[in-house]
Amino acid sequence: MSNNAPAKHNVSDSRMARRAMLASAVGSAIEWYDFYVYGLSAALIFNHLFFPSSNAYSGTLLALSTFFAGFLTRPLGAMFFGHFGDRLGRRTVLLATTLMMGLGTFFVGLAPTHAVAGMWGAVILVALRVVQGIGVGGDWGGSVLMATEWNSADGKRGFLGSLPQFGSPLGLITATIVTEASNRLFTSDSYESIGWRIPFLFSLLLTALTLFLRLRVRETTSFAEAKQTGSLRRAPVAYLIRHHWRTVIKTTLMRTGQNTGFYLFTTFVLSYGVTSLHRERSTMLVAVLVAAMISLGSTLFWGALSDRIGRKRLILIGIAVMFCFAIPYYVLIDSESSVLLFVGVVLSMIIQDMQYGPQGSFIAESFPADVRYSGASLGYQLTSITSGGPAPLIATALVATYQSSIAIAVYLMIACGVAFVATLMLPSVDQPPASKPGSRPQAVYRATERA
Repeated sequence: MSNNAPAKHNVSDSRMARRAMLASAVGSAIEWYDFYVYGLSAALIFNHLFFPSSNAYSGTLLALSTFFAGFLTRPLGAMFFGHFGDRLGRRTVLLATTLMMGLGTFFVGLAPTHAVAGMWGAVILVALRVVQGIGVGGDWGGSVLMATEWNSADGKRGFLGSLPQFGSPLGLITATIVTEASNRLFTSDSYESIGWRIPFLFSLLLTALTLFLRLRVRETTSFAEAKQTGSLRRAPVAYLIRHHWRTVIKTTLMRTGQNTGFYLFTTFVLSYGVTSLHRERSTMLVAVLVAAMISLGSTLFWGALSDRIGRKRLILIGIAVMFCFAIPYYVLIDSESSVLLFVGVVLSMIIQDMQYGPQGSFIAESFPADVRYSGASLGYQLTSITSGGPAPLIATALVATYQSSIAIAVYLMIACGVAFVATLMLPSVDQPPASKPGSRPQAVYRATERA
C-alpha cells in the first residue's frame, strides 16, 4: 500500500500539470486578448473617437498615449500581485488578475466618447487602461509559474514556459478577428458609434472561460513544498529589491530588443501602414493576423528548442538576428508590394519569437522560489516602461520628425544592442532534457527554491 501512494500522487501531479498547461495557455491568451483589443483600437480608431484633431499625427500620439498608460502601471501590478503570489500562492492571484483584466476591458466598451463626454471620455479611458495594466502586470508571472512549477516539468521548462508566451499571439489573433469582424458587420458610421465596443464587451465571456479553467487547477508543486517547509518570505518584494535587484535590472534590459520590436511589429505597424503608407486598414490587419497565426507555432518551437541548445544561447542568437533584420524589415514594409509587406510582417514575428519563446522560463529560472513570482513579474514588466510602452510613441514621433523609417530601424538596433549586453551578463540556468533524476542540471530549479 505504501508503494502505491507515491504513484497515485504522481498521477495526480501529472494530471494537474496538464490542466495547468491548458489554463496557462488559454488564460494567458484571453488576458492578452483584453490587452491587444485595446491596442488595435488605439492604433486605428481611438484618435477619432476620443482625441478628434485636424492633425493625424497628434491624434495618433494621444491615442497611443492612453495605450502607454497601461504599461506604466504594469510594474505596479507586478509588485502588488507578486507579493501575494509569493505569500498566498500562484492560483489565488491568477483568479484576481483575471477578474481585473476582464472587467476593465468590459467597461472600456461602455466608455463615453469625446462626442458625448468631451475630455472626460478620455479620462475614463485612461483610468480603465490603468486597471488593465495592473491586472496584466500581475498575471504573466503567475501564468509562467503555473505552467513550470511542477515535478513533471523537469527537462522541458523551456517548452512549458513558452505556453503563456503562446497565449500572446493567440490573444492577438482573437482580438484581430473580433475587431475586424465588428468592422465588417457595421457601416463606417455605425462602427464608430457602436461596432468598436463589441470586442470589449465580448471580453466578459472570455473572462468566464478563464475563471473556469483556472479554478480547476490546484496550487503548484513548488509553492506547496515551499509553504510546507515554511520558507515563504513575509515581505518578498522588499527582500527581492534588497538582494536580487541586479537580476531584476538585467532581466528588464534583456527584454529591450524583443519588447521594442514586438510593439513596433504589431501595434505601431498598423498606424504606420494606414497613416504614413496609406494602406487599407484591412490589409494591415490581415498581415498582422497571418503573422500571429504563424507565431503560434514558432513560439512553441523556439521554447522547445531552448530545452536542447540552452535558453540563453537561443535568446542571444535571436537578438543578433533581430538587429540584422531591422533595416530589411522597413525596406519590405515601405515597398509598394503587398506581398513584400506580408513577408516583412510575418518574418518579424518569427524573429522576435526566437527571444520571446524561451523568455518565460529563462526569467523564472533566474530567481529563487521564495521571490520567484515577484522577481519574474517585476523583471518582465519593467520593460513595459523602458521599451514596450514607449516604442509606438517614439516610432510615431521619429516618422513625424524625419519622414523616414530608417530612424525607426536604428532605434530598434540600439534596443537590440542593450538587450545583447544585458543577456550576456545573466547566468545560464538551463536544464538539458537528458538529465537523469538526481543529476545536478535537473536539480538546479529545485535547488534555487531553497536559496
